[in-house]
Amino acid sequence: MGEAKRRAVQGLPPRQPKPTTKGADKADDSPRLLPWLPLTRNQADRFVSVSTRGAWIGISALVLFWLTVRFIGPAAGWWHLSDG
Repeated sequence: MGEAKRRAVQGLPPRQPKPTTKGADKADDSPRLLPWLPLTRNQADRFVSVSTRGAWIGISALVLFWLTVRFIGPAAGWWHLSDG
């Protein structure tokens, strides 16, 4: 006898699915930014967070590149600066 039949015979209600605790499976209940735009407040906040982190990574990479071109490369003898 299957679980559903056994519960029906015993007069029990159907079994409820187990609630998931994973972030990806959880429904986003935050309010939408605009009624016609399928973008919620949590998604907008997450986008701002990720783009800010990406901007700082890009700035750091640019500074590292500049230091390499301006100071590390000439000091190591990899190339010579044309202005000096």
